[in-house]
Amino acid sequence: MTNWVIELQQLSKIFETEELETHALQNISFSIAQGEYVSISGPSGCGKSTLLSILGLLDVASSGSYKLLGQDVTTLNANQAAEVRNLKIGFIFQSFNLIDELSVLDNVALPLTYQAKPPAMAEIIKRAKGCLEKVGLSHRANHKPAQLSGGQQQRVAIARALIAEPAILLVDEPTGNLDSASGDKVMQLLDELNQQGTTICMVTHDPRYADMAQRKIQLLDGELLTTPQVTTLAG
Repeated sequence: MTNWVIELQQLSKIFETEELETHALQNISFSIAQGEYVSISGPSGCGKSTLLSILGLLDVASSGSYKLLGQDVTTLNANQAAEVRNLKIGFIFQSFNLIDELSVLDNVALPLTYQAKPPAMAEIIKRAKGCLEKVGLSHRANHKPAQLSGGQQQRVAIARALIAEPAILLVDEPTGNLDSASGDKVMQLLDELNQQGTTICMVTHDPRYADMAQRKIQLLDGELLTTPQVTTLAG
């Protein structure tokens, strides 16, 4: 039996104004299994970011079904969505979104401190240090983000996304603010995390990075160009 992390059925998103109706997503159906590494690609304006926002419970679909770990999340209120998001989803953005005033260690620890029932501080620190070790930045724990390179800041952001042990990492253009060498290192890290069992769904405009995923989903004008097939199944 496949362990589905994400299941979408006929998902659509319409943005409406008084004069215009924009179909950002139209009848999107696909699933992501535990342990998969999936890329979502397409030209600017094709609906990639809208889709990732819905997957991350930052926005809601206009119609269709979205199940996360078997739970229908399409009807959650804002507080319920925030709780599920904090417990089940890890985010990695191209802009890092680190807090300059906090140390690297405190940035990584932050998601756990916002949980409704946070672990003891000693456990939070232990897990933050473990995540920094996983991304090769233990020696930078007491530094501030401004003291790090862009590639290092993105690795800190990855560590922060991992600390709550989410069911899936949602990754939005992770190399967008990096030079090619730093971008390659970040992509190598994501590949290693996937090989260790982390489920990843990544939006990218770069065909080279999209090809690094096990499975590619392509969008054009809010519609799927391909019929995505699961390549890695978890029993």
